[in-house]
Amino acid sequence: MILRSLLLASTLLAAAPAVAQVKAPMTDMTTDNDPYIWLEDKDGAKPLAWVEAENARTLPRLQNDPRYKTFYAEALAIASAKDRIPMPNQLFGRIYNFWRDADHPQGIWRWTTEVGYAAAQPQWTTVLDLDALSKAEGKKWVWKGASCLQPDERLCLVALSEGGEDAISYREFDLAQGQFVKGGFALSKSKQGASWLDKDTLLVSRDWGAGTMTASSYPFVVKLVKRGQPLDQAQEVFRGQPTDQLGTYAGVITDGQGNRLVAIQRRTTFFGGETHVWTPQGTRKLDIPARTSPAGMVAGQVLFQTSDPWGAIPAGAVASAPLADVVANTIKPTVIFSPTPRQSVDEVVTTRNDVVLIYNDNVRGRAAIYTPGKGGWTSRPVALPDNASLGVASADDKSDHAYLTVTGFLTPTTLLPLDAAAATAARPVKTLPAKFDAANLTVEQHEATSTDGTKVPYFVVHRKGIALDGTTPTIMTAYGGFEVPMLPSYNASTGKLWLERGGAYVLANIRGGGEFGPKWHDAGRKTKRQVIYDDFASVARDMFARKLTSPQTLGIYGGSNGGLLMGVEFNQHPDLWKAVTIQVPLLDMIRYEHIAAGASWVDEYGSVSVPEEKAFLQTISPYQNIKKGVAYPEPYIWTTTKDDRVGPQHARKFAARLKEYNMPYLFYEDTAGGHSGDADIEQGARLQALQMTYFAQKLMGPPRQQTAAK
Repeated sequence: MILRSLLLASTLLAAAPAVAQVKAPMTDMTTDNDPYIWLEDKDGAKPLAWVEAENARTLPRLQNDPRYKTFYAEALAIASAKDRIPMPNQLFGRIYNFWRDADHPQGIWRWTTEVGYAAAQPQWTTVLDLDALSKAEGKKWVWKGASCLQPDERLCLVALSEGGEDAISYREFDLAQGQFVKGGFALSKSKQGASWLDKDTLLVSRDWGAGTMTASSYPFVVKLVKRGQPLDQAQEVFRGQPTDQLGTYAGVITDGQGNRLVAIQRRTTFFGGETHVWTPQGTRKLDIPARTSPAGMVAGQVLFQTSDPWGAIPAGAVASAPLADVVANTIKPTVIFSPTPRQSVDEVVTTRNDVVLIYNDNVRGRAAIYTPGKGGWTSRPVALPDNASLGVASADDKSDHAYLTVTGFLTPTTLLPLDAAAATAARPVKTLPAKFDAANLTVEQHEATSTDGTKVPYFVVHRKGIALDGTTPTIMTAYGGFEVPMLPSYNASTGKLWLERGGAYVLANIRGGGEFGPKWHDAGRKTKRQVIYDDFASVARDMFARKLTSPQTLGIYGGSNGGLLMGVEFNQHPDLWKAVTIQVPLLDMIRYEHIAAGASWVDEYGSVSVPEEKAFLQTISPYQNIKKGVAYPEPYIWTTTKDDRVGPQHARKFAARLKEYNMPYLFYEDTAGGHSGDADIEQGARLQALQMTYFAQKLMGPPRQQTAAK
């Protein structure tokens, strides 16, 4: 298992935008003078009664709109369609897939042969039915993946979440038997990570009891857990500190030649920390930059990704070093890929003998194969469609065969077999049928000039031949944080529910994201964050200048970190938007460190314990910056009770403050689904339909004025 996947599974946030008008610092909202602290009691009876009353006010407004039922039916049909691509996972000599549809809303884990997978209708064998398991155990289990023991991959740890929380349970599963192992490894609910050391040993980070979790609710103690051994007898092998932002995790990195590296990563901050090599004799800290981490291994060469310069290796690059040098901590890295200022690394994936590199060039996907040899690394490009986003759907170190995905705003996702040894992609083995009519649609890429002169790219999808008079109903999103790039993709629900009805869609590639690597992200971290919000508002103004849309026909949306973006834009530029959807957001940036996993994001946002950072947070914090008497657009704010990452507290308090000031708003809190609202396909369809109904009401007028484009 690659350490990076463990960390991403434990942490990430999610998407949206803003411009200047920085306000004067405000008085700190402490526990004593914040009247809505009681809403931070996530599962308390009084806050849940408040939520129930708010839902009872909001849902009729949206669900009684005749468009809602149509939106819901269309979104559900897309989510449950049986002609979707069953994305492959090469495992145990088979192709595994996790699948949801109308018959299996929570999902089934199933397998077929590689030859069978290429058939139009593969014959699948189900090994785990989450709907049946949930019914039998009286819990709503949500799939969170599986990690399997190398090299034979027969034994796996299946991760399950109750209701979609980040906290998970692990259970041992035997792929040969197709069932849970009786008396096998079972790790009870916790925010945790586990990696196989051998058949009878796991390296586990979890809640071991008092004093073993960080302030941001992540584990910082790694222990060896033996088969059949009670957890309280596990042997400690490494300990971080309770002040660490993201905890400590162990991972086992392998390659196709049988080499193995056991790495322990102590994440002192969200983006950096220490990497240690573990052996039975103990651990050794690697002498590498804090924001450089292992990304895999091939042919005994350990791969690293950099976010800071590392000697002659620039930030945002991919480098390598021999395994023996890594273990001895005598690393002299060799550069494999060095990006230009408009490029960024998206994925680094290994096969038996090669590295598959997916990178972005001006927000367009590229793929290349890198191969180690006696003379160093050689590279070959993979010929793939232009103006698309690329991804690796599956690869393993048993062969040089992998699967790539190609997708675009108007291009249904295709799945291509990749021969990494030959650097060639074959004809698609699977293609998603078109889910909306794109014949009369077009995609444009423009650049806006931000307040400091920076060029900010954005994409617009709209009907061909629209009148450039500012009347096109438009929805716009972005993320702007955590070095997460927002790339073109085929969003069937947006296409069906919005584009087919004459609306336009905009994706803004603002700073804070990863579209152009670490520098693009670092430009908006902590007290520099205002440029992120400036970028977003600058994109809106650029669209107005082109008369693609106008403030009366523009709606914006974003979730998690993007929800914070929406909250700031709501405050700073209420005159630029007619509609604002704020999803699972951070909104109280004065108290965010004390809510859910908030303390883990200080490396992104800053801390109120640092005077300069506190002063800046006071200028942008959406909850504290709502002003009486301002003509804000009526926002739609939604969250989930089961969100144990950001938490529903931010959304609740923001809505309560709007209510106090007698300002219009809509608030909805779903009771399941965690941070991503993914408990089952019905929930996803419901959230889509509610949001699209809100946008239709605000931007398209009464139902009788809305007709689907033919």
